[in-house]
Amino acid sequence: MSRNRQTVETYLEGFRKNDHAQILSCLTDDIEWTVYGAFHLTGKQAYDEAIDGPAFVEPPQLEIVRLVEQDDVVMAELTGSVLRPDGTTMRMSMAEVFVMRDGLIAERRAWVIELKENDYR
Repeated sequence: MSRNRQTVETYLEGFRKNDHAQILSCLTDDIEWTVYGAFHLTGKQAYDEAIDGPAFVEPPQLEIVRLVEQDDVVMAELTGSVLRPDGTTMRMSMAEVFVMRDGLIAERRAWVIELKENDYR
């Protein structure tokens, strides 16, 4: 397994456990995180503050569908679910682009689609 892919898998495992130290250890200091349609932030401190999103009660359950790597980019297709404060569960499909630098994530771009009916709607 490549160094970049290992970093992404370590990062995702950190999210599954809500382990801020593990997540942050995978990032460059100038990390940029964009969730299209939601937010854009820069820097580890801002990233750390956004890990525990206000719309969720527990860490998300994330499953890797596939990881694809080319040069210093790892792309991930993920499925997941997360418990909301009102007790409902949000199911989602995600596409993530991780731009790597020296084995760390320098940029994360995410597209998150909420699934309300089935595995594609």
